Amino acid sequence: MSTATTTIGPWLDAEGLSLTVAAPAADVVELCVLTADGRERRQRLDRAGELWTGRADGARAGTRYGLRTHGPAHDPGVLLVDPLARAVDGRWSIAVADLPTTSAPLRRPWRDTVIYEAHVRGLTRLHPGVPPALRGTYAGLGHPAAIAELTRLGVTAIELLPVFEFRDEQHLRELGRHNYWGYSPIAFCAPHAAYAASGRGGSQVDEFRAMVASLHAAGIEVLLDVVFNHTAEGAPGADAWSLRGLGPEAFFRQHDVTGTGNSLDATNPHVQRLVLDSLRHWATAFGVDGFRFDLAVTLGRDDEGFDPHHPLLAAIAEDPVLAGTKLIAEPWDVGPGGYQVGGFPAPFAEWNGIYRDAVRDVWRGRSTTAELARAVAGSSDTFPASRGPLAGVTFVTAHDGFTLHDLVSYDAKHNEANGEGNRDGDDHNRSWNSGVEGPTDDAEVAELRRRRAAGLLATLLTSQGVPMLLAGDERGRTQHGNNNAYCHDTPRTWVHWDDEPWLGELVPRLIALRAGQPVLRRTTFLDGDRGDGEPVDVRWLGPDGRVLGDAWQPPEVRTLGALYDGRCGDEPTSSLLVAYHADGEPGRLVLPPGRFTILLDSADPGRTGPVGESIELDPWSVVILRDEP
Repeated sequence: MSTATTTIGPWLDAEGLSLTVAAPAADVVELCVLTADGRERRQRLDRAGELWTGRADGARAGTRYGLRTHGPAHDPGVLLVDPLARAVDGRWSIAVADLPTTSAPLRRPWRDTVIYEAHVRGLTRLHPGVPPALRGTYAGLGHPAAIAELTRLGVTAIELLPVFEFRDEQHLRELGRHNYWGYSPIAFCAPHAAYAASGRGGSQVDEFRAMVASLHAAGIEVLLDVVFNHTAEGAPGADAWSLRGLGPEAFFRQHDVTGTGNSLDATNPHVQRLVLDSLRHWATAFGVDGFRFDLAVTLGRDDEGFDPHHPLLAAIAEDPVLAGTKLIAEPWDVGPGGYQVGGFPAPFAEWNGIYRDAVRDVWRGRSTTAELARAVAGSSDTFPASRGPLAGVTFVTAHDGFTLHDLVSYDAKHNEANGEGNRDGDDHNRSWNSGVEGPTDDAEVAELRRRRAAGLLATLLTSQGVPMLLAGDERGRTQHGNNNAYCHDTPRTWVHWDDEPWLGELVPRLIALRAGQPVLRRTTFLDGDRGDGEPVDVRWLGPDGRVLGDAWQPPEVRTLGALYDGRCGDEPTSSLLVAYHADGEPGRLVLPPGRFTILLDSADPGRTGPVGESIELDPWSVVILRDEP
């Protein structure tokens, strides 16, 4: 049975609802319809191998339906959600007509992409320009006030934390907590109803579609963080919401590789069908521009480990419906051999965790300029030449871990509010508190933190690759040292809009500068100095202005210049010099021959204009200069 052509799930037409669902080990599967008078009408589905099919005549848009399974390992007392339901209300799936999208994907080139990772609820929950009834919803995100902020920043794509219908895991409910991030799906085609201002009756579908259309109209792509590696259902014997009830063992790996107890088995043809049908639905029904695959190594696992040529990865890459969508892998899981940065095939881009770690180390004074150069150049030692720097999504912060403010304000995690004894979350954050742990009234410490944060973002936005920002970092959003705030739907995790942006206009200026400099947005890896006098893409300079050859600077030298030759690359342009100074003392860089003028200084936003034979560098700063013709 081909994973590329077989479709499962619901289909609503003028006469009623047709349904095909996989339940490999069930003896009986019942389709249950909620009647107008509140009763449950049941009918048996017909078996076709491991699939079950049937039809509910008279069903129409808004009709509630569900599934019950019978068999030795099944519990017919549990009403199950259709895994590919188009909308969900509680335990009831909702019949919704499939409609073609009214907003086609934008297809922005990777080289021109700047991603903003955000949470639907957290981004606008406190936004004063969004009407109170719409805050924290799809309609709120699509509101002109929210879109105006994205446009002001200059980001070109918003990557949304999970929006599939999800549920709180059993252990969270027992603690009275909520899975705010949403990495616990139960239905893979349904927009999460709790994010809809219009309610749970199916209108969440139209609201989501309208949000995408509004963002597209502003030139902003919509990427979804999708979870196909596990569900909300826990280990065997725990909750049954959808897949666990349809196949208690059938859809899951024998050995957990996600830390959830219910890792989905990517070798299972039903899992493969579900993934492909889900992706196609979001692309065609909503016009979604791309997907970021959570713990994507799990999707490429077979019995031997990770296989970059796994049938599921190949099917996603080759699917004609998905052609041109952006595909981003989180290239790790928690199983054996689970760290696979650089191991995914085209057309997948990858979260570049190696870049993140190297740049964090630089801006806490723990790394060398050689490591900085490798990171800024796009990690050619990590990705094959055939894929180029755009294979890497570069980032310094993401939803999982410290915010930018906390990265420069805390040495250690402070996750006590999670109720797990501060045992959860990563213990190796590569952070530095700048001299004081947490909040401080010390003006010097506050300025040091601001400078280091500005340097981190300036490094990110002058690096080769596809940059990703975390929502609220530009405004100094803090989680008070919590690096695993997945269970907090509170002001701790929401973006606050009542203060001026922490870093002023630095982010929009950097993004605009990047957009105007082709040398920072290359499609191929940089060609370094060969020593033969011919033009090269980049020359790495020491503080004395000399080109660094095979012998790089000792660790105590923390100044690096990157001189990009404007004659090279994809578009002829002026040469550009980026000076990185990750040190607590002032520095100096001797300039190469030319007529250089300052475009941006991360430490002093007002500093611009021409310079002489050298440039003075403030502590913890990045200065971008152009060689004027």
